[in-house]
Amino acid sequence: MRFLNLDGSGPNPGNAVFRWAVLDKLAGRRRKSPSGATMPFVVPDLALLATPPAEGARITWIGHASFLIQLDGTSLLIDPVFSRRISGIISRNVPAALQPAQLPRIDATLITHGHYDHLDKKSVRSAGARAICGTGLSRSIKGVPVTELGWWDSEWISKSVRVTFVPSQHWSRRGLLDKNETLWGGFVIQGKTVCIYHSGDTAYFEGFKEIGKRCGAIDSALLPIGAYDPAWFMEKQHMNPEQAVQAFIDLGARAFVAMHWGTFKLTDEPLDEPPHRLHAEWVRRELAPAALHIPAIGESL
Repeated sequence: MRFLNLDGSGPNPGNAVFRWAVLDKLAGRRRKSPSGATMPFVVPDLALLATPPAEGARITWIGHASFLIQLDGTSLLIDPVFSRRISGIISRNVPAALQPAQLPRIDATLITHGHYDHLDKKSVRSAGARAICGTGLSRSIKGVPVTELGWWDSEWISKSVRVTFVPSQHWSRRGLLDKNETLWGGFVIQGKTVCIYHSGDTAYFEGFKEIGKRCGAIDSALLPIGAYDPAWFMEKQHMNPEQAVQAFIDLGARAFVAMHWGTFKLTDEPLDEPPHRLHAEWVRRELAPAALHIPAIGESL
């Protein structure tokens, strides 16, 4: 079985990857930018993180799309990647803010999709918790119990915390022959008083409006702002900062939390460009300054 997006689309054709990665590079058509950049980084308060809040929520950015989400006495990991490299090739621009030995007890690990910068098998095993992922992905996760979900399926983590797997506009692949054989998506985490949305990897799509309607008031939307250049190639799978702001508006969320930038050099824009574009768009649209959060790696909100 091969999955498709809500609009019936699949991934970019293979010749698009070849054009970007090889032909455009040889022809000098790709935008040139440094391979690294200085990222804001704070050392996490491990004593604070050891105990999840009984009420409300705490969101800690580990880097890229990796988060520690704590609410209602429960601790969740999303897309943990603690390794120094992904795919054995791409190295981190900045270390992960937490390592497995520093984690509190994890109740569940949520995996949005199978790409290597979101599913790192060793990191999932080291968390020591059951994994929740999209349909078909369990065969790539060994050493922990796994629950698969389809779009709009839900799973209770505790008596008060429920996660729902929701659509995104993306694709999946880990090997040469398994394109779109596993389902991708995002997660809505609902507790007693707080609702948090992590989009996973996604292009801008009409599904944000549906997520906002179905899931009710979203307190914090964790949205990707990096890996968008060149647009002709990346816009079918990733958002740019301006599109991420529109997604936030579509969702009807109360707060925007930026992610998916500055950690891995995946595309052609400078690693530190996304937050500048995000802030400029926020100001242009005259949105509430207090609703925008661009955390440092290791920071807790």
